[in-house]
Amino acid sequence: MSAARTPRLTRITSREDAMTYAGDLTPHEAWKLLEDEPDAILVDVRTEAEWRFTGVPDASGLGKQPALIEWVTYPTMQRNEGFLDQLKATGAEPGRPIVFLCRSGARSIGAAEAATAAGLGPAYNVLEGFEGATDEHGHRGWQGWKGAGLPWQQG
Repeated sequence: MSAARTPRLTRITSREDAMTYAGDLTPHEAWKLLEDEPDAILVDVRTEAEWRFTGVPDASGLGKQPALIEWVTYPTMQRNEGFLDQLKATGAEPGRPIVFLCRSGARSIGAAEAATAAGLGPAYNVLEGFEGATDEHGHRGWQGWKGAGLPWQQG
């Protein structure tokens, strides 16, 4: 990634010193990276149930489709032991940017850390994930990828 196109990284202050991946991006920064970097990969690490019921990001306007790889498997919510092999099967390799997305921006941190530890990426986490936190009524979707108005499709 050239210095001129390096995205501004929005780091979570409490994790800044412990950062073990390339950084955190807002949803719009993630879109911009995917747009500017032809080799960048978008990886949605939510569960199959989440993809079906809440939708998936749509990067077809950029000529890309997200890789759908569970970080944990539903319904046991146990770590997907095949995660790194499945990630490598998408073409992830050293030097190729990887943008990880989950529901609210937590599981994707673990995925970005694992990718980095395996020498893949640079790996980024999307802040607020696909739907973000719940509002005062317990509803999601007002933050994250959806709340930012980025393209998505119902699962």
